[in-house]
Amino acid sequence: MVILCTLLANGVAFAQTAPSVPNHPWDNATSAPQMKAPPRPAPAVTMDPAKVYTLAELIDIAERNNPDTRVAWQNARARAADVGIAQSTLYPTLAAAVLAETSRFGVLFGPYFVRQTVDSYAPTFLVDYSIFDLQRSQEIAITRANLLAANFQFNDTHRRIIFQVMDAYYRLLDSKGQQEAAEANFKNAQTVREAAEARLDNGLATKPDVLEARSAEARADYDLQAAVGNTEIAHGDVATAIGISPTTPFQVVSIHDLKLPDTIAQTVESSIDTALAQRPDLLERVSQLRATNAEVSSAKRAYAPKLAFKGAAGMASAYGQQYPTPNIGVYSGTFNPWDAELNLTWTLFDGLNREKRVARAEADRKQAEASLEATRDQIENQVWTAYSTARTALREQKAAAALLESATESYNAALESYNYGVRSQIDVVSAQKTLADARTADVTARTQLLTGLAALSFQTGDLLYGKVP
Repeated sequence: MVILCTLLANGVAFAQTAPSVPNHPWDNATSAPQMKAPPRPAPAVTMDPAKVYTLAELIDIAERNNPDTRVAWQNARARAADVGIAQSTLYPTLAAAVLAETSRFGVLFGPYFVRQTVDSYAPTFLVDYSIFDLQRSQEIAITRANLLAANFQFNDTHRRIIFQVMDAYYRLLDSKGQQEAAEANFKNAQTVREAAEARLDNGLATKPDVLEARSAEARADYDLQAAVGNTEIAHGDVATAIGISPTTPFQVVSIHDLKLPDTIAQTVESSIDTALAQRPDLLERVSQLRATNAEVSSAKRAYAPKLAFKGAAGMASAYGQQYPTPNIGVYSGTFNPWDAELNLTWTLFDGLNREKRVARAEADRKQAEASLEATRDQIENQVWTAYSTARTALREQKAAAALLESATESYNAALESYNYGVRSQIDVVSAQKTLADARTADVTARTQLLTGLAALSFQTGDLLYGKVP
């Protein structure tokens, strides 16, 4: 009784109930058992804080760490098992059984009922084989098409993960580039402020000039701290994309160390053709259409007859006894029973079940056809948009590089002229701001070009094969 009361008390204590009032959060600490998420599993790769990781290395880590790849992989393995299950129907089924029975009943013997007891023991082999069934081949075709679709889905998962890592990686490089540009701008602002203070000491500048230079330096320091924070956030985004904790330290290269292409090798027409030939999500739609075609054929073949064989053979031992009789009989013996059946079945009417199955299969096929066409149109538009974006980013990058070169020369000339007293403080500060904007534009343009090329490769499916335009 004490144990029962304890269990009932615990059950009441841990029972889940709805919140008692609408104006306060539910107190889960006292109303339910303590619950927490399981700990993060150990990553497949341990990051080296001193190592500078390339994009290819981070992608490899992501493909091994990201749980989405394991989900898609297990789905493909399950579809492969479905193919084996469907193919097993082509073979006979052989089973071993042991039948044991005991029975007692009364047998009329003359004017008496004689009690008779019979015990039997029979090990038997059972055979079941479908000789003729037109639906089996289509069921196998359906599972094969579903396996092909699962394999393409697995590839598409890798394609998306690769682009996710590339996008986060380039955003990190952009943040680092912006931080480097902010550091250079801050040093330039310090140089201008020092020059202004030196000219003030020599009586060649005014106090407002120095205050303006100090204000520009403070603004540059503010921009630098914001850039540092953005870099930390982008670092966490990359860590999440590759499946590790955001607190894990690692290093990446500078965006200025990456070689930028001068042109896009493929035309937009060839890019679209490439996407239609290798995009895994489109090929998955094609596989799904094949599966629906097989389903239609399977539904129609349900009208055909089926021929099956069943058989059993073994050895039986029996023991019988009768009591009471004028002469008590006890008998035993062994014999070899067997049974063979050949069944031809042909369903003539099933309440329009087969007709409705054919109609449903036809509707699924038309839906798959429409889905395929919609995906094809969507892919063509995605490639066109990505190609236009990448081509625009290429032109912007070249313009930004020219702007940075011009702004650098203008700033150096303005600072030199200011030190000689030829240019004013306003001219130097203006040239410094123009140079800062040019540095930011150059880093942004580089990032947009790399991201645009990655997006184009993502839309064409080339990322699966390590190709970037």
